[in-house]
Formats: sequence, structure tokens, C-alpha cells
Amino acid sequence: MNALEKLESTIATLRRDVPTVRVGGMVSEVTPTHFRVSGLSRYVRLGELIGLEIDKRVHLGEVVRIDNDGVTAKPFDSHFAAGLGVPAFRMPPKTLSPHPAWKGRVINALGEPLDGAGDMPVGEREMQTDANPPPAMTRSRVSKPLRTGVRVVDLFTPLCIGQRIGIFAGSGVGKTTLLSMLARSSGFDTVVTALVGERGREVREFLEESLVHHKTRAITVVSTSDESPMMRRLAPKTAMTIAEYFRDRGESVLLIVDSVTRFAHASREVALATGEPAIARGYAPSVFSELPRLLERSGPGLEGQGSITGVFAVLVDGDDHNEPVADTVRGTLDGHIMLDRDVADQGRYPAVNVLSSVSRLGQHVWSPEEANLVRKLRAMIARFEDTRDLRLMGGYQPGRDSELDQAVQLVPKIYDVLQQHPTDPSCAEPFQELLSVIKTAIG
Repeated sequence: MNALEKLESTIATLRRDVPTVRVGGMVSEVTPTHFRVSGLSRYVRLGELIGLEIDKRVHLGEVVRIDNDGVTAKPFDSHFAAGLGVPAFRMPPKTLSPHPAWKGRVINALGEPLDGAGDMPVGEREMQTDANPPPAMTRSRVSKPLRTGVRVVDLFTPLCIGQRIGIFAGSGVGKTTLLSMLARSSGFDTVVTALVGERGREVREFLEESLVHHKTRAITVVSTSDESPMMRRLAPKTAMTIAEYFRDRGESVLLIVDSVTRFAHASREVALATGEPAIARGYAPSVFSELPRLLERSGPGLEGQGSITGVFAVLVDGDDHNEPVADTVRGTLDGHIMLDRDVADQGRYPAVNVLSSVSRLGQHVWSPEEANLVRKLRAMIARFEDTRDLRLMGGYQPGRDSELDQAVQLVPKIYDVLQQHPTDPSCAEPFQELLSVIKTAIG
């Protein structure tokens, strides 16, 4: 590139990043959760960015409410030090320009590097972080089986490439551990992970243990629990945008979001700051509009494109699986894996309750014989669990009920098969292992 071309490139960059005329206003109110700017009401739209120049640094905020008196914005910085009269300017829309070289990198919700490995390469395509899902009538069908290597999942809630599944659990039941086991699944070109509201301690553990074998094809978006609600709300959208970029390139993408509940919590904080009423356990109506909008962006792409297999963790508040966020997410996804504290208390991990877990695309994975076996196993496990109290009280006598006798004999063996430690090797043939144990028990 000669000197003239360099000058032309520099001028083009300046024109894009430094507008000739800036539309601005002044900060008129500052609260712990948001700030207000006067003089911008007629020039901005919801979701646009506002920049505040403080100590020679630009601090970003997002417009969340507009009225005649001014604009309400939520800052992205967790420690916001603006004062009254600080100049505020309308900023260009926040976009991402993903690049294939992003694989192996760790970034924040704004797309900035966190791993100390240098600047992020800029791709040719600018993408909005709040894009629309693909049109329903032009999306590909989902039917190709996916082998995760986790026995209990492959047996009772099998997945397909492009499926969206939720993992529902209370705190401390093993949700993140199961996610890490699923992250080791082969068959994906790219793995995109959003760690939303996670403990800072767990970030390196997940990167260095769960993704150690997929480091070169993994992109991780991190927003820890100490960051602002705006960053926690943006992180899943950033991860989804990156996943969409690689999906559009024809790749098979695994997207893991841990957790959707913390995204909902951050969205609730933003909504309440705009004056929305709380309608269900403190959640505002817009939260239940944002959840399906985010989740629907995953799944198969258009015909001829790749797909996004979405695994979404849901932290169930108070172990209530019918609380508003869990209920909304469960009704949107293509299946759900329920982790039960009672199962965990028995020392069985992964603590999956096979009776309340379901995959809505299991028929594309099971053969007719396997589907029939799963139905019989569910019925047997249900009979075993329903009579647990009766047996503990000594009300069970062998020989009086052949079906119960069979359940008492086989279900503990089945539970042993379903146990799997995170360090155990992946299971290639779960049905063969299960049938072998059952035949041995029957004798």
C-alpha cells in the first residue's frame, strides 16, 4: 500500500468513527442505576448509544427511555462517575464484525479482548447484536442426531444438530458441570460460550478444564457477576451474534449460555429503571418479550446454511420449576433437562430427573426399538419412585407384584449406568451398555 492509499484509508476510518458534526446534550440527572440527558430527545432512538466524555475517556450508555424532558440511559460501566453538566453525545450504533480468527479468544460483551492476546481482527461484515430470528418458513428442518457422550442425555433426552435444549436446576445441583460435559461434544466446527453473571473464579476453570480440548475452535464471551446489568444483558446477544456469523458461513455451531436467568435478571433491572411495572415476581413485561426473541435466534439457519445447537442453562429460583422465567423458557425451547436436588442428595450425578426431562426431537434419534425400550424404562422408574415411601415403611413384599419386583431389581442397576463423572470418557454406545447391564441383572 503506497502513501496515497494509506491516507485514503485513514480518512475513510476517520469519517466512519469521528463524525464531522456531533449531536450532543448535557447530563441532567444521575442515579445509582441510570442517568438522564437533556437535549437529545429528538435525535436518538431506543437502543442507541450515548457517549460521555469523562477524564479523557468515553463512557457508553444505552438509551432505554425517551420523553420530552430528556433521555434515560443505562451505563455499561459498573462504576459510573458522571456528574451534572457532563457533555453527552450520540454515538454510532454498536455493531460486531466477527472474524474467523476470533476462534480461541476470550472477549467481553462489547467484543473487546480479555485474554491479553492482542486486538480482535475486524471482519468485513458488520452485524447488529439485536438481530431478528430467521423467518420460520425458510429455516431448515432439524433431524440429524447428535451424540453428546453423556449417557443419561443420549438415552432419555437425545439431541439433534440445531436443537435448542434447556438445563433447569437450582443452585449447587450440577448445572455448570453438566454444561461442561456437553461442551466436550464432538461434531461441531465452532463452540461459542456466554458466561453471564458467573463467579470470576469459575471463568478460568471453565476455560482451562471444560474447553481445553476445543480451545482452538472456541469463543468465550464473559460477563461476571460484578459487571453492570447492561453488560450482563448484552453478553448473550454478543455470543448469539458471533454464533450467527459462523452459522451463516455454513458451520455447525454449539452455543452455550450460562445462564438465561441472569440475563433475565439484568433485563429486569433495565426495565425497572425505565419505569415499567413489575407484573410477575418483580419481572417487567418486556423481559418476557426479550427471552423468546433471544432464544429463537438459535436453531437451524436458512436452507444451505449451518445451524446453531443451543444449550441454555436456567437457574431455577428457589427450586421452583414453574417460576416465570423457567416457565417461559421451557415453553420456547425444543426440550428440557431437569436436574433434581433429591437426585443429587442421593449422590447420583448428573442429577437428571429422567421422568420430568423430555426432548421434543427424540423421535429423530431413537430407532423404534430404542423408543420402545425408553418408554418401558420410564414406566419402570416411575413405578420404583412412586413406591419408595411404601418400601421404606416395610409395606413391600417380594412376589406379590411382578412388575414392582422387576423395578426393584433393575432400577438401581439403571441408576448406576446413568452415573458419569466429568472426567470419565465419553460414552459411544449408551444403549449397548444399558442392555448389557440389564441382561446381566436378569441373569
